[in-house]
Amino acid sequence: MTDLTFRDLSGMAEFRAAEDLQRAVWGEGDQPDPADLMMVIQAEGGLIGGAFAEGRLLGYVFGFPTRDPQVQHSHRLAVLPEARGLQLGVRLKLYQRRWGLERGITHVRWTFDPFRCVNATLNLHRLGATAATYLPDYYGEMAGINSGLGSDRLLVDWELGSDRVAALAEGRARPQSPGAFLPLTLPEDIEALTRDAPDQAEALRLTLRQELQAAFAAGRRIVDFDRNLRQYRLEG
Repeated sequence: MTDLTFRDLSGMAEFRAAEDLQRAVWGEGDQPDPADLMMVIQAEGGLIGGAFAEGRLLGYVFGFPTRDPQVQHSHRLAVLPEARGLQLGVRLKLYQRRWGLERGITHVRWTFDPFRCVNATLNLHRLGATAATYLPDYYGEMAGINSGLGSDRLLVDWELGSDRVAALAEGRARPQSPGAFLPLTLPEDIEALTRDAPDQAEALRLTLRQELQAAFAAGRRIVDFDRNLRQYRLEG
């Protein structure tokens, strides 16, 4: 599975494959983005990019235009469980970066669950995005793999041409992250904690919400995440 191709999706069969991939990743009950909607958004200037091996879709990234032509909102990124370990999340985002810069897009935004260490590592540490906006209960009650979990989200900002992002994208020496760590350690597995100790999980979520909202209100922002410490680094 090493012969990988990264390109835009083409034709309804591939958009339907992206719809099926969403069901496989996020589980029953989660509403996938419909194939016809993705096709139309692509036709109107959005990105639906895929990672393919021997013609089979293994992962995809979906972004759409915003009111600002230089800003794209990245709605979803998904990789089939069997293809994890191939760094497809990073590679799809780097495809998105190249795609955007070729079209005058310099800023990409998206949201993620602040309790998911894997996502925080990808978005902040591997890609160099930052965050200064906390969105409480953004999606309300959710289904699929997010069933029973809170839907608080961090809104991240990915400045495609910044020195830090460019260095990480090009494999150059990682710039030193400024600031200090937020002294709150995330659980290794938020699903397990929610299942086994729901009151503890909820208390921890509220504490993180309060700490980050206070930090952002004071003008600070998240600039990195340490996977070993499971802590956010803030500057400002």
